Amino acid sequence: MKCPFCGYTDSKVIDSRTTPEKDMIRRRRECLSCRERFTTIEQVEILQPMIVKKDGRREAFDPQKLMRGLRKACEKRPVSIDALEKVVNRIQRTIEEKGEKEIPSREIGAEVMAALHALDDVAYVRFASVYREFKDIEEFLSELQELLKNQNKSETD
Repeated sequence: MKCPFCGYTDSKVIDSRTTPEKDMIRRRRECLSCRERFTTIEQVEILQPMIVKKDGRREAFDPQKLMRGLRKACEKRPVSIDALEKVVNRIQRTIEEKGEKEIPSREIGAEVMAALHALDDVAYVRFASVYREFKDIEEFLSELQELLKNQNKSETD
């Protein structure tokens, strides 16, 4: 580690602590040349996988893009930002745990649809109407009827 005071490239670690979130390590260091002390923060860099789109294009996974899509689906609905952040974090964690370099967008879409289905039926239908690209009104109505059937079934249970 290069000393920010004298530029010497060797130092010793005096103290190490993890952040409360356990995602970074704070290290207190002392330069072996000038004896000045300084702090460094270490964070693991996780490379995001590429998302393979329906048309074969590839783009890096972007949690912010996922959040924008969720917010759009939940616009004017009683779904908190905190709930949406939890969905994004869960999906991101699932992707990271897979450890794959490429993931089909349909897998992420399925995760989002399942999460929205549990959060808000209207948001689910909004997202599904864009994601599933219904070919005609009959296909859309079929999805709505299935949703209503499942909702009625859960109300009677």
